[in-house]
Amino acid sequence: MTDTAATVLTTSCCSRRDLLRGVTATTGAVVVGGALVACSEGTDPGASVDEASGAAGQVVVALADVPVGGAVSGQVGGVEVLVTQPVEGEVHVFSAVCTHQGCTVLPGDGVLECPCHRSTFALTDAAVQSGPAPEPLGEVPVEVVDGDVVVA
Repeated sequence: MTDTAATVLTTSCCSRRDLLRGVTATTGAVVVGGALVACSEGTDPGASVDEASGAAGQVVVALADVPVGGAVSGQVGGVEVLVTQPVEGEVHVFSAVCTHQGCTVLPGDGVLECPCHRSTFALTDAAVQSGPAPEPLGEVPVEVVDGDVVVA
């Protein structure tokens, strides 16, 4: 990898050390592609919530597919989201755009996790539990209709 390529990647997502550590652990092509997809500097977390909220009436996922005490990934209006069910019957949908640098947050073990810089967020309100993220994930208003989680 050229110094220019490393500079572009490290300024938009990860430290150079993290990038090189990943290259030694896997193939460079996979890491480079993953780094570019996972981190999109300039992504506005608020805009993703606005886009998803504009999809009123869209089914996000069947409630039965969301584990109690966990989360699943989904998509609303072209926006990546996380559907959580902290306790049975309590459902939330959050933007999957990390408020730190726009990486895609994923379901974790009882939390929501950003794979880029290890921020974690609560299932109930997406509050920052750890990491560099400055704010909670944005919430998309939803309701449960006929067993489906639907954008309100």
